[in-house]
Amino acid sequence: MKKNAIKLLMISLVMISCSKNEDVANSVNLHFNNTFKNTTIVLGGLDSPVATTNTSADGQVHQFSELKYVISNIRLVKADGSEIPYNVNDLDKGATVVNQAKLSSLDYMLADIPVGEYKQIKFGLGIKPGLNTLDQFRFPVFYATAEANDTEMMWQWATGYRFAKMEGFYENDHKKFTIHTGSTLNGKPGQPDTYVQGVDAYRDITLDLDTRLVVGGNKPQITIKADFDKLFSGKNKISINAKYATAPQQHEGMEVMVEYVNNLGGDDKEDRAGMFSIEKVEN
Repeated sequence: MKKNAIKLLMISLVMISCSKNEDVANSVNLHFNNTFKNTTIVLGGLDSPVATTNTSADGQVHQFSELKYVISNIRLVKADGSEIPYNVNDLDKGATVVNQAKLSSLDYMLADIPVGEYKQIKFGLGIKPGLNTLDQFRFPVFYATAEANDTEMMWQWATGYRFAKMEGFYENDHKKFTIHTGSTLNGKPGQPDTYVQGVDAYRDITLDLDTRLVVGGNKPQITIKADFDKLFSGKNKISINAKYATAPQQHEGMEVMVEYVNNLGGDDKEDRAGMFSIEKVEN
């Protein structure tokens, strides 16, 4: 009788454990592969023999010495259409700076994702209005990350964060270019009551998953490709010249910046993907 009771107890414990496991949330890794077309980018200085070069649709050659961008407002969409937000109002827990020079930043782990099948991922390139203020007290972790010397993802002359930062060289004589994007708030520095939206450079990305993401067993991974060939060869065909080489270092450069933003993140209307696509889903 004791043996049978022990067996029944063990079976019950296993059944309870399995039932709990079915309800336990899991992790999903987002891996970012930054490319020129299908070649992963290698950064390099002025005379680097290994830096990846790319020729734009207009025939101009570019290479990057620096490549960074902000990802936030992440949402996973289940097979039934329900949307699972991931710390969308907390930059400390739900935003990251992807830095091609820092290998660890190319992976971003989402924790406590509900069990199920997912058909879509949504995320922001940059930071949505309402959160895009340099508040070191509200979000100290993200603020410190963006402020650090190896990222420097803050405007010096505005009140918000940089969303993307691309620097490098163009043409055979290796002239330098600097392209920084980000939304702006107009108003008096340090006085939030005076802030009004300036240029809105935030873009909301929507990507369909060809293979359903399955959460509930292994830790799956979504590899997201960011094709920086589209920076110059997207919907807006851009050749760097005196007008475009340093956008937007001054306020009058904002119209030029928006052309880059729409190439990187789409126009937030017809194009909701920009340079991003799903390379693969591994369950």
